[in-house]
Amino acid sequence: MSDTVPPDRSEAPDSPRRLRRELEHYRVVVEEMRRRIRGLEDELETATTMAEVQSVVVTRPELRNTLGRLVKKVAMIIQAEKVLLLIHQPDMNLLSPLPPGLGVTAEQTEQLNIGVDDGISGWVFRNRESALFNDALNDPRTLKNVVSLLAVRNGITVPLVIKQRDEEERLVDERVIGVMHVFNKRFDEDFGTEDMRLLEMLAEQAAAVISNAQLYIQLTEEKEELQDAFESIHVGVIVVTRFGVVRLLNPAAAEMLIVPPDEYAGKQMEIVIPQGEVHDLLKSTLDSGEERTVEIQMGEEDGRIFQAQTTLMKREDSSEVESVVSIFNDITEIRRVERMKTAFVSTVSHELRTPLTSIKGFISTLLEDDEGMYDEETRREFLIIINEECDRLTRLISDLLNVSKIESGRGLDLQLSDVDLSQLLRRVAANHQPYTKKHKITARVPEKLMIRADADKLTQVLDNLVGNAVKYSPNGGKVEIVATDEDDSVRIDVIDEGLGIPERHRDHIFQRFHQVDDDVDHKSIGGTGIGLYLVQHLAQAHGGQVWLESSEVGEGSTFSVRLPQDPETVLEQQRSE
Repeated sequence: MSDTVPPDRSEAPDSPRRLRRELEHYRVVVEEMRRRIRGLEDELETATTMAEVQSVVVTRPELRNTLGRLVKKVAMIIQAEKVLLLIHQPDMNLLSPLPPGLGVTAEQTEQLNIGVDDGISGWVFRNRESALFNDALNDPRTLKNVVSLLAVRNGITVPLVIKQRDEEERLVDERVIGVMHVFNKRFDEDFGTEDMRLLEMLAEQAAAVISNAQLYIQLTEEKEELQDAFESIHVGVIVVTRFGVVRLLNPAAAEMLIVPPDEYAGKQMEIVIPQGEVHDLLKSTLDSGEERTVEIQMGEEDGRIFQAQTTLMKREDSSEVESVVSIFNDITEIRRVERMKTAFVSTVSHELRTPLTSIKGFISTLLEDDEGMYDEETRREFLIIINEECDRLTRLISDLLNVSKIESGRGLDLQLSDVDLSQLLRRVAANHQPYTKKHKITARVPEKLMIRADADKLTQVLDNLVGNAVKYSPNGGKVEIVATDEDDSVRIDVIDEGLGIPERHRDHIFQRFHQVDDDVDHKSIGGTGIGLYLVQHLAQAHGGQVWLESSEVGEGSTFSVRLPQDPETVLEQQRSE
């Protein structure tokens, strides 16, 4: 209780000296009792506060604020200058500070990651026993770098233990999540066993607060992440209970239904989901208790197409349906590509059959001419036509093979060399001129314009662009190839006076299988729909680009290609980015 010497009974009972000493003794005893009472009141207040906090802490800032109040209470009750919490990090097997501490700076806490085998912290954590030390510098258990860093004189370290109890308050399990330190007893006093027992009780409450708060925070953050993922996915999701109440409806589903984004949870399906295929699908699934997979088209004939799948959620303890989950996957693009592929196969079959029919016809005619009905000039004309049709077949098959390489991810291997672009463009113009009498095909290009490129693939690019210019100018006119030297690159424009491209097609013309065939003037043109797709990839393979520079319906189009003078350097830069 007190170190005050009690009154000496040998002195006379009414001796003034004895009375003064006795009075002083009882004054000290009363003061000691008052101190103990204040300590117990503080302890009770702290325990009550911590019990209340467990249901309040819901975020990391709130946990930090709660711990800040907690360490101040601990410091006040134990009369310590410093309080520090260390939490076990299983992934690194370290004891790391859990802020905030008291009397410890942020710079100091950064240096306090302690191994579970090191110092008093590690010993207390491993053995689940408390440790008291009143000579930190000479105690063999302490880490001297920590003692020096925090200027520790003495201290107590207790384990942070999570205790699980059953309904009858019997201990069924316990787990250590870290340790609590208090350092430097105030007024240069030593810590005692009573301080240690009191700190153990406070540490048990602190461990419960930390564990419950961290678990709650973890679950809350996971829930928020799931909610964010649910809100951001592009697949529409609708969940309706067996009573027809909407539990979930994400933004993708709201967009699909063309309803404003809102909070739909708790509202009746009849109010939220408009009458139609989606409403009927959900209702029929609930009524029949059978899962379904169907395709639904929203809007008019050109509306979006969704693959809708319903799944039943049943109670764990019975087969009773609790709700239906419906997932809507937008397959509009898939169906569009399928239609394009079907049209492509039909078109390619036609494109292959046409030259083959012509070749077969002329060869049969020549073979049947046993009597020499055709003179040498006519025969030569037949052979020229056969040769041209073979070239046409070769170009088509080459295009198909290159598209196959692109689609399979194999890319296009380039055989780069120094190419005289002036000569190449003039040759392309000259090669296409014999195929048409309605057009005048010219090449305007500086003399000796050299470029590093794959000559064969560059020829394919120009063949496709010039071929398209001729094809989409059924009334004839000029087709001009213009090359411009731009120092580190070359620009090539292919200009025609043809039909032009309707605005609705301009963003899609470089997509595979795309054809401008829904316009009256374009329907009879034909083609495979892979020419511009291939041009784009061949240009990109050179580190270049292709684009539609201009196009007015009825006034022609201009396609432009830009190719680097040094494709190896450009491609290397692109790979490194």
